[in-house]
Amino acid sequence: MPTDKTGATATVTDNPAAQRYEIATDDQTAGFTQYRDRTAPDGSAERIFFHTEVAEEFGGRGLGTILVQEALDDTRSNGRIIVGVCPLVAAFLTKHPDYAEAAHPVTPEVLAWLKKALNN
Repeated sequence: MPTDKTGATATVTDNPAAQRYEIATDDQTAGFTQYRDRTAPDGSAERIFFHTEVAEEFGGRGLGTILVQEALDDTRSNGRIIVGVCPLVAAFLTKHPDYAEAAHPVTPEVLAWLKKALNN
């Protein structure tokens, strides 16, 4: 299990009912990254990450990075393509080119689909 900058163990779990990954430490939920799944026009299974949040009291511990990395690793291992609409996810993808083969770019079509999905 990963540890944060304080040495505390962090656990990341997928919560499919809420369509998000959650990170917990110190027996508390510290944050989450939200997603929506879709079939892309090319037929691939995409997971679109659109919002990531870590509670203020857990800030500065590296939990956002742990959360994103664990979520992306799980997404990739399950054969889904990553789409990083969320700025934190997008920055992580830019800093880690080893994820490039498992990612699709954010396009106007993706953003339009996401807007419609979130309004339903």
